[in-house]
Amino acid sequence: MTIARHPDFRVQKLSIGRELAPLAVIDNLVVDPDELVNQAASKQFGDVASYYPGVRAKAPLAYQQFILEHLRGLFAEVFAFPSGAVRFTACHYSLVTKTPANLTYLQRIPHVDSVASKELAFVHYLFKGDLGGTAFYRHRKSGFEYVDESRKPEYMRYLEEEKLGPDSPPAEYINGDTPLYEHLGVQQGVFNRLVIYRRNSLHSGALARDFVVDPNPRTGRLSINGFLA
Repeated sequence: MTIARHPDFRVQKLSIGRELAPLAVIDNLVVDPDELVNQAASKQFGDVASYYPGVRAKAPLAYQQFILEHLRGLFAEVFAFPSGAVRFTACHYSLVTKTPANLTYLQRIPHVDSVASKELAFVHYLFKGDLGGTAFYRHRKSGFEYVDESRKPEYMRYLEEEKLGPDSPPAEYINGDTPLYEHLGVQQGVFNRLVIYRRNSLHSGALARDFVVDPNPRTGRLSINGFLA
């Protein structure tokens, strides 16, 4: 499999909320995103031991090599990453298949993927319908927009309190302001767009309340999700 950069590759360098965590958005990432979708459709997806509300399959090694080759400089410039030291810790095709009624508590609220400041996450959207993007949040009680090692004990204490409190979220995907979290903004899920952020930023998939699960990679909410360190 050969993956090439799109000739109209475009980068936006943004920030999140008051704490100004860096965010990068790339439109027109690869020249043939449909090839990635076709490959995903040939894969065997399975459950994974994570809070992701769906199923996953390994992304191609050629895709990981493409990301490192073409985005290494961006990681250094936007996220102050040592450009020679970037490596993948995970990279999967991901397909949302969990209905809102079956979400666990932690799947109903924003999350962080890690409390490490020097780790990145990205989402590459591979769906063409209006199936939502990625939203970022501020936890109201703490004011935190990201959770690092120093903030983790306080934040986890609040989570335990709020889980049993009167504002505990209903069984639905979060999408906008709630009594517990302030919505800071959203990057829409545009076909062949890639969004990169620090893994410790509070974020969530932005899925509409009437979101309908579709397990078909060609028509469902398919993305490639990667973690870098």
